Amino acid sequence: MNNKNLHVLSIIIPVYNEEATLLSLLRKIQKVYLLQDITKEIIIINDGSTDRTEGIIKDYMGANPFLKIQYFQHATNQGKGAALHTGIGHATGEYLIIQDADLEYEPQEYNLLLAPIISGIADVVYGSRFLRDNRYTTTFF
Repeated sequence: MNNKNLHVLSIIIPVYNEEATLLSLLRKIQKVYLLQDITKEIIIINDGSTDRTEGIIKDYMGANPFLKIQYFQHATNQGKGAALHTGIGHATGEYLIIQDADLEYEPQEYNLLLAPIISGIADVVYGSRFLRDNRYTTTFF
């Protein structure tokens, strides 16, 4: 990450043909209030979508100019890894979350992921959709 800023969460969102869920996701992210006044930096990477994804992004950005949103467009689909590489390369936050646009992971759970890092008991936290009782697994480094 470049030029790290304290108290900023960089939310990396790779998208490819996500017109069905993207607007709902962005609204959910907007509503999330983070622990300890951490602010959000939203980084959207459109990986060559052929549907209305780009229009949805641009309309949302225009309607919400107060949000810190960076938008990057790949001319052709390069895959999720390339989209993540682009997003991470532009992230400036102290913390980073990868948020898929399909709503499989809920933005209201960001604080559950941030808490172990903020409290100093973990450097990295991974979320898992497969763990039912304890949704998150913490890895210590």
